[in-house]
Amino acid sequence: MSSLKTRERLEYQDILNIYTSGCKEKSLHTIGLEYERLPISMVTNQTVDYSAEFGVCNFLRVFAKSENWDYITDDYNIIGLKQGHDTITLEPGCQVELSVKPEKSIDFLKKKVDTLNSLMEPVLDKMGITLLGYGVSPLSTHKSINLLPKRRYGLMAKYLWGILSDVMMRETAGIQGCFDFVSEEDAVRKFKITNKLTPFVTAMFANSPIRGGVDTGYKSFRALSWLNTDNDRCGFAYKLGDEYSFDEYIDYVMNTPMIFISREDLPVNINGKITFKDFMKNGWEGFEPTLEDYLLQANLCFPEVRLRNFIEIRNQDCGKKQTPYAVLALYKGILQSESSMDEIEELLKPYNYNDFAELRYNVPKNALSAKIAGDSVKDIVKEILYISEKSLISENDGDEKYLDFIKEYSLQGITPADVIIRNWYGIWNKDIKKLVKYLSD
Repeated sequence: MSSLKTRERLEYQDILNIYTSGCKEKSLHTIGLEYERLPISMVTNQTVDYSAEFGVCNFLRVFAKSENWDYITDDYNIIGLKQGHDTITLEPGCQVELSVKPEKSIDFLKKKVDTLNSLMEPVLDKMGITLLGYGVSPLSTHKSINLLPKRRYGLMAKYLWGILSDVMMRETAGIQGCFDFVSEEDAVRKFKITNKLTPFVTAMFANSPIRGGVDTGYKSFRALSWLNTDNDRCGFAYKLGDEYSFDEYIDYVMNTPMIFISREDLPVNINGKITFKDFMKNGWEGFEPTLEDYLLQANLCFPEVRLRNFIEIRNQDCGKKQTPYAVLALYKGILQSESSMDEIEELLKPYNYNDFAELRYNVPKNALSAKIAGDSVKDIVKEILYISEKSLISENDGDEKYLDFIKEYSLQGITPADVIIRNWYGIWNKDIKKLVKYLSD
C-alpha cells in the first residue's frame, strides 16, 4: 500500500486515497505474486509443527542466519523473514508464503522465486521438510495442526464462524496474483472481469482432492473451505452493477463486522460487535479510527478478488512449480489489453449473477465437469485460454510459454486433481507417500 499520512480523526477521503493512489500509467504496471506452500515432513508426511526441533520456526532461524534475512516477529515469536521488498511469512497453519517485489515480467518473478527456492532447499532438506505444491494438507487435519503463535490468528480463529474456517486457516495453500490499473474505470472493469473469471480459473487449477489421507469427493477441497469460512467477508464482493466504483467497494469493507483493531502492537478484540462504518461514526470504547484500522479491516475481508491500490486475485489452489506462472500468465493475457477484456466480457455476457453464484458452489466438487446455465465449463475454459494466449503472443515477450502447463490439462478437459484421483486409485493404491512424492517432484 502507498504510504499515506493518518490524521487524528480518519476522514473518508483518506480511505478513498488508498485506491486512487494505485492509478498509474500502463508503462509503470507490474505483476505481483504471493505463493503459499504446505510444510510437510519427508518422514511422516504430516504437517510440520512450528515449534518442533526440526520445525518451521527453526527453519526460519537457520535460513535467516545463513542468508542474512531479518526476522518478522509477533510477541517475540518469529513469524516470518524479510529482505528488502521480499518476504517469507507464515500463514495460520505454518504454510510458508513467498512474496516478492512486483516486476514487469513474469520471467523476472520466476527467477526471483527460483533463487529463493534454491537458497531454502538445502536448509529444508537438512530438516526433512518439503514445501508441498498442493491446495490442502494431504494427511494432517486442522485438529492436529497447531495455530501459529501470532496474536491476530487467535482472534480470527475464534471469530470466523464457517464450518470449514479451521480448515481454511490451518490446512490450505493458494496462489495470489496482483495486477495494476490505469484509472478507477479500468480498476472497476478489471475487478468485475476477474470476479467472473475466478470460478473458471479455480476449476482449471483444482488441485486438492485428497485430504486427511482420503478422497474427499471434491476436486478442490480448498475452494470448498473458503465457501464455508465466513460469508460476510468471503466470496463475491457483491452483485457488481454497471455503476460500480471505489465507493461501493469501500462500502462493502465498511459494512463488514470488525474482528479487532491494533494499538501499540496489541490486538483489541471487537469480535463482530460493530461494523467499520459504526466505528467511523462513534469510535469504540474510547478508540478512534485511523487509516491503519481501515487497512487492517480491508485485509480481514477475503473476497475472491480484493481491491487495494492494485487488483489482488486470490482463489487458485497451490500446485506444482509451474502453477504460479501459469496463473499469472492467464490473467496477464486477459488484463493487459482492451480487446482481450472485450472478448472475455462478450464470452461471459450470457450469464447473470445467479449463474456465477451457482457455479462457485459447483466448481469445488466438479471443476471442469461443472456447467453454467447448461453450458460446459470445460468448453468456456478453452475459449478463455485462447483469448489469453492470443494476447500474450501479440506482446512478443514470450510469456505465452507459461500457459503450456495448464493447457496440457485444460485442452483435455481435465485438471491436476483428475490426474491425482486417477493415480490414487491406480498405481499409488491410496498410498499417501506416493502422493507426497509426486507433489514434491
